[in-house]
Amino acid sequence: MIELTEGPKRKLLDAALRVIRVQGYAGSSVDDICREAGVTKGSFFHHFKGKDELAIAATEHWTGVTGNMFESAPFHSLADPRERVLAYIDLRASLIQGELADFSCLLGTMVQETYSTHPDIRDACNRAILFHARTVEADLIEAKRLYAPKASWEPLDVALFAQAAIQGAFILAKAQHDAAAATRTIAHLHEYVASLLPVPAAKATPRSRPSAAAARRSPT
Repeated sequence: MIELTEGPKRKLLDAALRVIRVQGYAGSSVDDICREAGVTKGSFFHHFKGKDELAIAATEHWTGVTGNMFESAPFHSLADPRERVLAYIDLRASLIQGELADFSCLLGTMVQETYSTHPDIRDACNRAILFHARTVEADLIEAKRLYAPKASWEPLDVALFAQAAIQGAFILAKAQHDAAAATRTIAHLHEYVASLLPVPAAKATPRSRPSAAAARRSPT
């Protein structure tokens, strides 16, 4: 588990996660974040030199919060690495609840605004995205060895593709103002990754999860 900051600094980091996901990086001010955190600007500048430094720290905090959640998720107890990979994708779909900002990703939201103007923030977002991809890569390496040893794809490439598809699902949900758009996209991601790891007919068992078509028919 990743140790998280506590005290006023933690309040500022938590506030940054909420405010930036709602308002974007450029649209979020130090005053907005202090107001959300319930702390003074003096407290802010005691911990951070400015908004850029806070943003970089927020990516690390986001990695800790989400990394700890995924690390403790029940799917890790599954014996089959293929099932662990697919259950991870299903978990990402299950988190699509509430308002758009509640389930969208800080990293994808922020890097789209900062990739050319704030390279330090861009690089921090890249490190965090790669961190999440690496956790999925570990199971994909084992799953590929068991189910697709001769396939030409690389586990890290597929893990990064999964992250890209999930980020794209969030963008689509925002564009359509409809969380179900993200749910449908991630259902297709599940089916695609499953197709990369074909189960021999003798081992195949039905999975109790909705197909992409069923997800398309079901309200969020």
